[in-house]
Amino acid sequence: MSKVADSVRQLVEPIAGQFGLEVVEVVYEKKYDGMNLTIFIDKDGGVSIDDCEKLHRAIDEPLDELDPISESYTLNVSSLGIDRPLKTDRDFKRNLNKKISVKLYKAIDGKKTFSGELISYDEQQFVIDTGKQQLTFNRQQCAHIEPVIEF
Repeated sequence: MSKVADSVRQLVEPIAGQFGLEVVEVVYEKKYDGMNLTIFIDKDGGVSIDDCEKLHRAIDEPLDELDPISESYTLNVSSLGIDRPLKTDRDFKRNLNKKISVKLYKAIDGKKTFSGELISYDEQQFVIDTGKQQLTFNRQQCAHIEPVIEF
C-alpha cells in the first residue's frame, strides 16, 4: 500500500467506524481524469449511496487538514460492488458458501478457469466444490477470483 493510502486509511477508519462502516481498501491512482483517491467501504447488509455521501462529507475537511496529497485529486467513496474480486480474508468470508469463479495463471489439466461454491479458505489457499469434485487452489496461483453473479 502506498504512503498516501496508508495515511488516509489511518485518518478515515475511525470516522467510518462511527457510521458502522468498514474501510476495506484505499486506492490512490492515476485515471483518465487525473489523480483519484478512492475509499472502498462495506457494512453488514450492504452499503447505500447515503452511506457513501455521509462518509464523503465527514472526511472532506479532515483530509484537507491532513493534506496527504500535494496535487489536486478527485475523492471517491464507493461500495465494494457485487463483482469485486476476492483479495482479502474478509472478501473470502463474505463469499463463503457462494459460487465463485477462479482464473489461474497456469493451466491445470488444460484448464485455466474453474467455478464452484467456496467451501473453505485460509491465508494460503481455498477450496471450491464444483458439484463433481472439491478443488484446492493456492491463492498465489490465481490471477483473478470473483463472485459469480446469478440473477
